[in-house]
Amino acid sequence: MENLHQDIENHYFKEGLYEDIITRLEEQDIDVSKVSRSDIAGVDEFHVRGAEVSKELATRIDLKEASVLDVGCGLGGPCRMLAEVYHCKATGIDLSHEYIRTANKLSKLVNLDDKTTFIQGDATQLPFEDNTFDVVWTQHVQMNIPNKKEFYSEIHRVLKDGGHFLFYDILKKGDGEVSYPMPWASSKNLSFLLKTEEMDDFLTALGFIKEQSTDQTQAGIDFFDVLVARLKEFGPPKIGLNVLMGETTKPKLMNLLSHLKMGALELKSGVYKK
Repeated sequence: MENLHQDIENHYFKEGLYEDIITRLEEQDIDVSKVSRSDIAGVDEFHVRGAEVSKELATRIDLKEASVLDVGCGLGGPCRMLAEVYHCKATGIDLSHEYIRTANKLSKLVNLDDKTTFIQGDATQLPFEDNTFDVVWTQHVQMNIPNKKEFYSEIHRVLKDGGHFLFYDILKKGDGEVSYPMPWASSKNLSFLLKTEEMDDFLTALGFIKEQSTDQTQAGIDFFDVLVARLKEFGPPKIGLNVLMGETTKPKLMNLLSHLKMGALELKSGVYKK
């Protein structure tokens, strides 16, 4: 498992990530002493539809002043949104040391470091007491985790009774083969996709009650179609997912899009209650 964790961290690793973001902001003549969340929104939400879908997910329940844990928080964009817009006490955890270093620095950059906390850690061994959070939130994370039972059990454990689990995920659909690279895995040895019904089985067995489920696949396809058109016309943005994936951005995103269109993968979001 230790080797797998290192391989996954290596997959996402980009040295000097925060410094690269600062350089790109300066190249756009943005005063780095006055950076807003919107200035970095193109890079700090590493999932299909980015900040747009996080805002949508946040409307599903009453989040005002909730204590929220974002499992697999990446660069911390959703935590900062929840802290600023909903006055949440937002905590993020991620396996990547570089992502956590960058998340903390970005929060300080936009003056939200007093409302957000980011720590490096394992999603299957959460370093929190039982019944700690009102909400656990996760987006595009479980694909890198082989032990789904441990993953969802830990989410259940740290949630308060009556708390909510909100998710937005890429899931396998059907029994066809999935080809790589993908944004979350350059090869199949880092990818552990499951189907919607399998995820529901895990959550139901733990005692979760499904409250909402939304098929996000077409919205994701539409997002990619617009993105591809913009890339053809204007080239890669200064602040975008290309900052995280570099030269592999196009093949990974185009491969994901083709799998969504052919029905091999799907995007789902939902809400479960403990």
